[in-house]
Amino acid sequence: MRLFPFFWLVASICSCLAAAPPRAIAKRGSSSFVSSSSAGFSVNGSPLRFVGTNLYWLPTLDSNDDIWNMLKNISDTGIKVIRIWAFNDVDTIPENGTWFQNLTTVIQMAEQQGLYVIMSLTNNWYPFVNTTTATSTPSPDVLATVTSPPRNTLSNDYGGMDLYVNQFGLQNHDAFYTSNEILTAFQNYTQQIVLRYLNSPAVFSWELANDARCNGTLPTSPTCTTQTITQWHAEMAAFIASIDSNHIVSAGTSGFQCTDCPKLYPITPTASPTPSPAPGKKRNKVTPLTKEQIIRQRAESRRQNRAAAKRAGTLKEDGVRIRGRWVSTATREVSSSIGPTTDGSTGVDSQDILNIPNIGFGSFQVFPDQNSYAPDDPNLSPVQNKIQSSLTWIQQSAQSAAAVGKPVVLNGFGLVTQSNLNDFVPFNLTYAPYASDTAVVTARSGFAGSKRQSSSSDYADDSDQESGYSSFLQMGNSAGLAGVMQYQWGSTGVTQTSSTIQLDELDTTNSPASGATLVASPNDGYSIANNPAIQQILQQGAQAMAQNS
Repeated sequence: MRLFPFFWLVASICSCLAAAPPRAIAKRGSSSFVSSSSAGFSVNGSPLRFVGTNLYWLPTLDSNDDIWNMLKNISDTGIKVIRIWAFNDVDTIPENGTWFQNLTTVIQMAEQQGLYVIMSLTNNWYPFVNTTTATSTPSPDVLATVTSPPRNTLSNDYGGMDLYVNQFGLQNHDAFYTSNEILTAFQNYTQQIVLRYLNSPAVFSWELANDARCNGTLPTSPTCTTQTITQWHAEMAAFIASIDSNHIVSAGTSGFQCTDCPKLYPITPTASPTPSPAPGKKRNKVTPLTKEQIIRQRAESRRQNRAAAKRAGTLKEDGVRIRGRWVSTATREVSSSIGPTTDGSTGVDSQDILNIPNIGFGSFQVFPDQNSYAPDDPNLSPVQNKIQSSLTWIQQSAQSAAAVGKPVVLNGFGLVTQSNLNDFVPFNLTYAPYASDTAVVTARSGFAGSKRQSSSSDYADDSDQESGYSSFLQMGNSAGLAGVMQYQWGSTGVTQTSSTIQLDELDTTNSPASGATLVASPNDGYSIANNPAIQQILQQGAQAMAQNS
């Protein structure tokens, strides 16, 4: 069991924290801290609904000016919340000290810019574990012949669950949730980070993990179920709540659910009362998402798409023709399978997790280039299928959270564009499969029959992305989401003088400082660097969310 790297990591952080002055615990009643209730978020006595963005890489920047300028540009857009990685697990001692030398700078500058920070404590994805260990069986998601980008370029190269599992000499991904040794190590790390920022009102919440699920890069044991993941969230949420009464604890799941799974925290009639209706209006009763509802909605959606295609003269008739009439067409068939987003096969029941008493709000994600939220409709283009199924997924996620009676945040959404395709690295890959003209990858995972060889035309163009992002923000607003966060922010003209992270080099001439290099921020296929149209859409979305607070 190779424990040294993790003990070193915690010890290094402890040594940094020792220099921080002791802090008294502030009570949740302090209005400067964000709080959550069935009505949503509030801070300083006012409701808070927001548009946000993701910058997992922000604490790795070496220049304080870069961090400040990045946060100022975000704040000027009207964005109120950012989401970053509050971890950077390593299995060797870095040459340049701890990796968290700028985390405090980020928190302090965010507060000065009026921004709040969701601090994610670990990641489900770390495919690099199979490229650095001789004992692991190589994953098909790791292409050994392709050179991986420099460390910390990708969101999945900051360590995470599988690195813990590997370092403790275990085999299965879900050992992260069940091993007492790993739990103790993770809680030790979590405690150091939480206590360091205990009294910072800039911390929006402690997000337990990004996209926690039974499967990762390492194998999954047959005993991992939705209750395994739910129980881990409950234990970690209780642990943080016991040491920090100031901040919200949140789940960072992708929103996957299980309509028929047994619940550790079942919804009861008194568990989630709906707010009193306005005078003259009836109380709306929100019920949990059901399998029957999902199938019914899909059938109705296909009926409407079929009717629209028929009016436009583009209906695809590919069934059997008998006596001049088409019967049993594929466009009329609706699968009885509700798919991995809602059948519990990922080991995630986000509704059950949200109902944990110490969880303040839930999350879900929209990445239709990597996940299938519904079977493809043959009367829609690949991009139209992605956008429409995502909009339905937003509605379903909002309904599920409303049934519990807690806020929910879309903590990451993104569409990969054709112009970004060469940089696109799926979350469980270590390389960009479209980096060469001949590269072809299998399309989104999900429903039976939905896997096919994809091409660049299956991805959004710039106009599709603008339309999709506008639709996601509008749907999130109308569905009553407490927050909607784009993935991910991007910028050019960043100065980099440290070897902590190697970013994409742009130009070495006219550098703003001696020895500095002009670079672009990391891009895993979702960056909006040099994309003023998307930034304007985010600004408009932020204004709309604020008006409806």
